[in-house]
Amino acid sequence: MAVVKLDTIVKRYGHAGPVVVENVDLTIADGEFMVLLGPSGCGKSTTLRMIAGLETISSGTLSIDGRVVNDVPAKDRDIAMVFQSYALYPHMSVADNLAFGLRRRAIAAAEVQRRVGEVAAILGLAPLLARKPSALSGGQRQRVALGRAMVREPQVFLFDEPLSNLDAALRVNTRSEIIKQHHRLGSTMIYVTHDQVEAMTMGTRICVMNAGKVAQIGAPLDVYWQPANTFVARFLGSPPMNLMTARLSAPERRARSGALDAPLGRWSDGTLLAYDGRDVTLGVRAEDMVIDPAVLGETPYGSVTGRTIAVEPLGAETLLLLELEGGGEITARLPRHVSAAPEQIVTLHFRPEAVYLFDATTGDAVSTQESDAAVVRAAVQRRTH
Repeated sequence: MAVVKLDTIVKRYGHAGPVVVENVDLTIADGEFMVLLGPSGCGKSTTLRMIAGLETISSGTLSIDGRVVNDVPAKDRDIAMVFQSYALYPHMSVADNLAFGLRRRAIAAAEVQRRVGEVAAILGLAPLLARKPSALSGGQRQRVALGRAMVREPQVFLFDEPLSNLDAALRVNTRSEIIKQHHRLGSTMIYVTHDQVEAMTMGTRICVMNAGKVAQIGAPLDVYWQPANTFVARFLGSPPMNLMTARLSAPERRARSGALDAPLGRWSDGTLLAYDGRDVTLGVRAEDMVIDPAVLGETPYGSVTGRTIAVEPLGAETLLLLELEGGGEITARLPRHVSAAPEQIVTLHFRPEAVYLFDATTGDAVSTQESDAAVVRAAVQRRTH
């Protein structure tokens, strides 16, 4: 088994320097594809480099397969890493790049040839083995970098934003390639990215990081439908979740502010009473807003009105950006036939179950006391009906 466990991991630079990774507790199961997701500077790459042995650990314990590796050199950790910059040897052929790490470990020539040939066939590199990296496209170079890790047959694969240097089409293709190889190999993989689409489509679980701390860990859909706080709600989703400030009225079970009127049907009376008369933060995802309330059926729906500031037709859909009374902007993801003129006043509608409630002071989500499965089921149903 290749279980990777981070127990209260801390990283600071210098004896009394700033803490860049703070008390990270994370267990990556054998064969899991774990994605470390977050903005630049959040500590995700530093965490990955500590797992790889490229950064020292200030405090805490890191173990791989039950073995504490805090002081174990990188070369003895049985891991392989794919970097953002392909890090290929420009003077070597593809075959030699693939074989280099094996030869450094004095593996028999026949075994080296077998592994290189097998990986090259899997990744479609067999016709390119004689070429130098300068004669390869970006996607081909990334496949060579992936292949160089695969021939090692390590316990754990580490990926540090490996698709950042590729164009959009190559990112999609290479992403699919990595997913296929994870299914084929069944190895433990830890993948760092700032791209939420990569995280949602690739990860078994996602660890969202912010300012050196873990903000939330969970399966992609669980984190998407049940964000732990406003940071996760805004970061995971494209467009990000709309967040609006409103005053909560517990007796009416509603929150209002200017042109916003939102029903709060999912929370208990006691929970709403604790916030009665207080400002709260409401969240509604762009895809849960509609212009025609008839499509919502007989449900008592919420609404928000704003002034059109931009219309972005994307072909399959249209993004509508509105400025709200009193400041703030929201985005709605609407059918492709929808259009609006600049400065036009538009009212958007949404179901009660599409509303998220956050504490305005802490930013933490206010629990509905519903099970994870129930929330995810309801979310899927409202997107498919």
